[in-house]
Amino acid sequence: MTSMLHHNGHQPILLGNARRGYRGVVQAIDSEKVASALQPVELESRLIELGFVEGAKVEVLHEGIIGRDPIAVRVDNITIAVRRREAMAVVLM
Repeated sequence: MTSMLHHNGHQPILLGNARRGYRGVVQAIDSEKVASALQPVELESRLIELGFVEGAKVEVLHEGIIGRDPIAVRVDNITIAVRRREAMAVVLM
């Protein structure tokens, strides 16, 4: 399998796997393989409405005590909470 290194030397990471303090930029939303109660198109719409659009700056601010879920995330200038399983749809660089 080939490495997915990009021009900045970083590999993509799913927001759901990111730890507290991680900073990145939204590259894409891939909701097809995410275990969510929402249909993929609904999840994608919800994440976009929350501000997870291509190019948005993201920082993981806090993790829940039990299972590190949910996570508090700053997306550009707003702070939101999102479930890790749904955050697995957000691809960051």
